[in-house]
Amino acid sequence: MAGFVRELERRGGPALRLEQRAAGGVGCVVWDAALVLAKFLETGACPLARRHVLELGAGTGAVGIMAATLGADVTVTDLEELQELLWANIEHNRHLVTGAVRAEVLKWGEDVTGFQPPPDYILMADCIYYEESLEPLLKTLKDLTGPDTCVLCCYEQRTMGKNPEIERKYFELLQVDFELEKIPLDKHDEEYRSEDIHIVNIHRKRASSPS
Repeated sequence: MAGFVRELERRGGPALRLEQRAAGGVGCVVWDAALVLAKFLETGACPLARRHVLELGAGTGAVGIMAATLGADVTVTDLEELQELLWANIEHNRHLVTGAVRAEVLKWGEDVTGFQPPPDYILMADCIYYEESLEPLLKTLKDLTGPDTCVLCCYEQRTMGKNPEIERKYFELLQVDFELEKIPLDKHDEEYRSEDIHIVNIHRKRASSPS
C-alpha cells in the first residue's frame, strides 16, 4: 500500500519520521491533535523518564514514540490492522528512543488484564469521533487507570455534523468517574498550538473527598 512520510521536528535532535498510509482509514495519518500532544510532551510539563506510558488509539504512533524519545517506557496500542504501521514507525525511529517502545493490540471495551498494573500516563490524541466508541473507550479508561494515573487527552474541536454532540456526551460521561482540567493554550508548544485543539488532564476521582 502506498505510504508517505511525515517528519515531526524534535527539540533534542533529529526529527521523527512517521510513515503514513494513503488509504486505510482514520488511523493511518498523523492528525494535528497528535502533533500538538507530541510537542506538548517535549515542553517537559510531564516528567516521562522511566515512567510507564500507554497510548490509546495510537494510529501512526507519533505521540507514544515521542514519549519514548523522552525516556518513557511506552506501549502504543490500536487495532490489529494498525499493528504493521505502528511497528514500521517504531523501527524507523528506534535509534532516537531513550526509553522503550512496543506495539500491542487493544480493542476498547475488551479485557485489559495484560496491560496492568496501571500506567503512570495514558495518552490519547483525537480519539473522540465515533459515538459508538464512547462507552467502550470510557470502560477501557476506567479499567486501565489507577488513582495516580494521569490521562492526557488531546482533541480537535469540530463543529460539523454530530461532532459537537459526541464531544459533549463524552465529557459528560467522563465526569462521572474522572476529574478534568484543561491545560491552558500558553502551556502548549509555542509553534504547535491552535485555538481549536485542546489538551485535557484527566484523573480518577478520589474514592472519598474530605468535606
